[in-house]
Amino acid sequence: MDERTDLTERFEEHRSHLRAVSYRMLGSLSEAEDAVQEAWLRLNRSDTSEVENLGGWLTTVVSRICLNMLRSRESRREDSMEAYPTDPVVSREDTVDPEQEALLADSVGLALLVVLDTLAPAERLAFVLHDLFAVPFDEIAPLIERTPAATRQLASRARRRVKGAPAVPDADLSRQRQVVDAFLAATRGGNFDALVTLLDPDITLRADKAVGPSPAPIFLSGAVTVAKSAMAAMERAQSTQTALVNGMVGLAMAPLGRLFLVLAFTIEDGLITGIDVIAEPERLRELDLAVLDA
Repeated sequence: MDERTDLTERFEEHRSHLRAVSYRMLGSLSEAEDAVQEAWLRLNRSDTSEVENLGGWLTTVVSRICLNMLRSRESRREDSMEAYPTDPVVSREDTVDPEQEALLADSVGLALLVVLDTLAPAERLAFVLHDLFAVPFDEIAPLIERTPAATRQLASRARRRVKGAPAVPDADLSRQRQVVDAFLAATRGGNFDALVTLLDPDITLRADKAVGPSPAPIFLSGAVTVAKSAMAAMERAQSTQTALVNGMVGLAMAPLGRLFLVLAFTIEDGLITGIDVIAEPERLRELDLAVLDA
């Protein structure tokens, strides 16, 4: 009994770290909890008397579990865009509290989770373990059956995807971000007047489909009309973050870290002159999304 109690206590010391690794690997808190639980079961079935670094051993085990889950997910196409939630305020049955997961997704970074979701399983593992948790490449390589050099290349390729490449100079990108950040802040805060001041009087908004019961595309024009539409999405704005969209500053709405829609902006002289709302799965798949530096 004492040995089991000791093992349990030692595992609990590493639980939060294992969950952090699993969540960034899987992008789902419920799946992350499953991976951590499986790691615990494997620990109970294993002889770890000669294991000097239990934390490292558990990280390797949970990483293998996550990798298998990612590969299984990919082969079954469970994570296709068509399977993404149709309502940004979504709950899952038999899983963790959606509010808890939403808070965790926001703390990790919705844009990061979205971009990680576009990576191949081996790329995601190499990037997450090395760049986010400082695991050496020679320890990651055996997990994906690659050489350390090949693993380094995978992580580098993933890093380029995550960081992206701006389509405009840094100064222009900074000005774009100021406007988009102000748009998001006004929408989240329900500040109608502040939002109108950011919009060109003749602004146009195009959406490839409506967010709601009607799938038909929509077209809006005029600052007041567009601002009213944005105010109607105030609750959804809570699950929205800035991201690099085809090299320009935009917004990605990702409830629970799952991409739902993207807003691409046209900005001229500090005012938003056009908004393209992209929600069609095929169009979303074609976007080049990346994480903006803090």
